[in-house]
Amino acid sequence: MKKKIVILGSTGSIGKSLIDIIKKDKKNFDVILLTANKNYKELYKQSKLLNVKNLIITDLKGFNFLKKKNNKINIYNDYNNLDKILKNKKVDYTMSSITGLDGLEPTLNMIKKTKTLAIANKESIICAWNLIKRRLIKYKTDFIPIDSEHFSIWSLIKNQKKENIDRIYITASGGPFINLPNRKFDKIKLSDALKHPNWKMGKKITIDSATLMNKVFEVIEAKNIFNITYKKITILTHPKSYIHAIVKFKNGLTKILAHDPDMKIPIYNSLYKDEQNNIDSKPLNLDILNQLNLTKVNLKKFPLVKILDNLPKYSSMYETALITINDYLVFKFLAKEIDFNKLIKSINKISNLKEFQKYKKIKPKNVDDIYRLRKYVSSKMNSFSI
Repeated sequence: MKKKIVILGSTGSIGKSLIDIIKKDKKNFDVILLTANKNYKELYKQSKLLNVKNLIITDLKGFNFLKKKNNKINIYNDYNNLDKILKNKKVDYTMSSITGLDGLEPTLNMIKKTKTLAIANKESIICAWNLIKRRLIKYKTDFIPIDSEHFSIWSLIKNQKKENIDRIYITASGGPFINLPNRKFDKIKLSDALKHPNWKMGKKITIDSATLMNKVFEVIEAKNIFNITYKKITILTHPKSYIHAIVKFKNGLTKILAHDPDMKIPIYNSLYKDEQNNIDSKPLNLDILNQLNLTKVNLKKFPLVKILDNLPKYSSMYETALITINDYLVFKFLAKEIDFNKLIKSINKISNLKEFQKYKKIKPKNVDDIYRLRKYVSSKMNSFSI
């Protein structure tokens, strides 16, 4: 029987990678729904490739175009139609890869409609893990994290008790500036920051990789997903991005997970899970394994990592404020309105303001809480002189 699949955010890099995997094995998959924000041309192309009968395109221009283009496909303009589209039994697998906090509500709503939820939307995990976890338990839905680091940790600690874990190590490439002297940071151009040495990603996440803010977020994710304290999670820089996670256990064993820097590998393994299947991959790279170059983070070069020292132990509304502050300033940098040093200094300064720090004591109760705070923080950011 074919596996029924839903892809939220199918026109992004994660969605495209998943579709590349599915199209090579179409006989075993039935894609029920694809969604996108603005890229209606790619969405329509994907629907024709996989014979998908339901599309959600949230941009009105794209929606109107597709409605005129094809009357044999069900075209919807928002996620309120999920109940209408997915009436029957749960689908087998859902990939949630919508960018940003816009993906939170669709992710939560899909939990009751899918047997397995794979999440590549880090903002949802960071800001609303308590809400996600509650629903996963309620609807008995399996969860798989898709970020290469978290998928690796998940793979390494399966069938292990949390109490057996001594320490988790998450690796960071260090982005394009891992070897750049500190004195040259004031000369960094936008084009320099967008040249990631290992991964092909969107502009926003590429900048987060250059500042190492992405690793701050990944540590928060790991703390949430695996229910482990910040004190037991360490970031190691690893320029080749070949090792994705290391887990040291209390019995003296240490497990390391390695693979090429290709997101298709965790996506593929989440889709096939425990089934026997083969993905085309390169031979083991002994040159890299013999020169792993794992080191502790240079905090003078990447000071944003110090944000982790003062995060609350439990999920709070502060994480939503932090993501919103970072998003706003990264887009300022992408628009060339601030330089790289200003980006880092402003994230540190603004995230430490008392009016945002107070949210560390408040737990998110629902989606509306999170969206309201995002709107409030965005309005405050507009009023700051940056």
